[in-house]
Amino acid sequence: MSASPAPTTSPISAPAPAARPDLPQVIQGGMGMGVSSWRLASAVARTGQLGVVSGTGLDLMLARRLQDGDADGSMQRALAAFPVPGAAARILKKYFRTGGRPAGTPYRPIPKLTLKQSAHAQELTIAGNFVEVWLAKEGHGGVIGINFLEKIQMATPASAYGAMLAGVDYVLMGAGLPRDIPHLLDELALHRPVVLPVDVHGAPAGAHGVTLDPAAFIPSGLPPLKRPVFLAIISAHVLAAYLARDEQIRPDGFVVEGPTAGGHNAPPRAKGAVDEHGHAVFGPRDLADLAKVAECGLPFWVAGGAGTPEGLRQAQTTGAVGVQVGTLFALSQESGLTPELRDDALAGIHAGTLAVDSNARASPTGFPFKVARMAGTLADPDVAAQRFRVCDLGFLGTPFVRADGVVGYRCPSEPVAVHLRKGGTLEDTVGRACLCNALTANVGIGQTRPDGLVELPMITLGDDLGGPRQLADLYPAGWSAADAIEWLVTPAVALA
Repeated sequence: MSASPAPTTSPISAPAPAARPDLPQVIQGGMGMGVSSWRLASAVARTGQLGVVSGTGLDLMLARRLQDGDADGSMQRALAAFPVPGAAARILKKYFRTGGRPAGTPYRPIPKLTLKQSAHAQELTIAGNFVEVWLAKEGHGGVIGINFLEKIQMATPASAYGAMLAGVDYVLMGAGLPRDIPHLLDELALHRPVVLPVDVHGAPAGAHGVTLDPAAFIPSGLPPLKRPVFLAIISAHVLAAYLARDEQIRPDGFVVEGPTAGGHNAPPRAKGAVDEHGHAVFGPRDLADLAKVAECGLPFWVAGGAGTPEGLRQAQTTGAVGVQVGTLFALSQESGLTPELRDDALAGIHAGTLAVDSNARASPTGFPFKVARMAGTLADPDVAAQRFRVCDLGFLGTPFVRADGVVGYRCPSEPVAVHLRKGGTLEDTVGRACLCNALTANVGIGQTRPDGLVELPMITLGDDLGGPRQLADLYPAGWSAADAIEWLVTPAVALA
């Protein structure tokens, strides 16, 4: 396992702010595709804290859940509330299968992300995000957020609009510098056409973008939508200062993420900080100065290694409103992880054998990615070597300018010969995993291949497992999201 510093952030002496009863102390992390499910977010929101759904691949999630028969009717119930009945009917006709897919049948594909998107592609993305948020908000008055990756720029306009149609309260975004999101949310709240700049390798900044015109999908005359609170997920105080200085790009607050957080991490600031096992090594330079974040004057939460009652109190003494916590909720009963994977992870925690690596090569994004060492998953190099390379989802692909000037799309996790033919390098393909397909397998909707093999999972957790170990001692048979919240926010004296 790679070495990581114990503290999430550098020590400071900023005074604790006055209590903010209008803001949550605990933000549930927006973990990998489907892990932060609508059920988990709903359970957290019902406790008075911020429940968050993952906004990655919700078009795919909707299509595959429908193809699996939508046994509890939740997808159909949410689609019945979608403000465009014709669109809901088209999606049901295309993807819903009564009783689910026959055994061994592959899922029907959905459109891959491109700069120029078909009406069906955008309609499915809008609906997928609407469904997830609508279900998370159903039946209670709590607050719900959605977590996006800045890296997946081409999906952001349609995804954000769908979530806003369902009344999402917060939008959180990391894995990049989300300077264009505040304006995007302002415009979408008024149903205005938007163009979000997209980074295209080999093209000048701002040369390309993805367009969404809400009028092409939604009936005219709808009142303005609620503009959600926007929290930028950052890893350095300099990024907080940069975003806060200009009202055009200023978020409403920050989540300050340390290198022990799960999922994607910002690369180490020291060049070549990778050990002999290919794991990123973080040091003091990778810790944000919370005093300087506090000077920006915006509310912030601390993430990474803060998922304990002591972590929450420590964060608040530095000036933070509270903490964002992922691993405790990823292992809770309401998370989207398959029961088998969750049970295996909990068994490893009870036995003291579960470990998490900061894999510097697994993600095609180039960002380090936290990978839990679990048997039978792609964390095992021998298992990963047996997988036939295929890139049929493409959420983490990169647009690039081809030799003929046309924009193409490539991914370091695609077949090596294909990547080289597209102008990629051999070095960039080494050690890459297909996170898109692995993350679907984590939640039980992995693709079935023509040879009958099903895609295998790869679990991401934070590498500070102290909180889960303490909670596992309290709840040996497992815990609910409400159990985790009560443990985090209840004062130590009351617990005693």
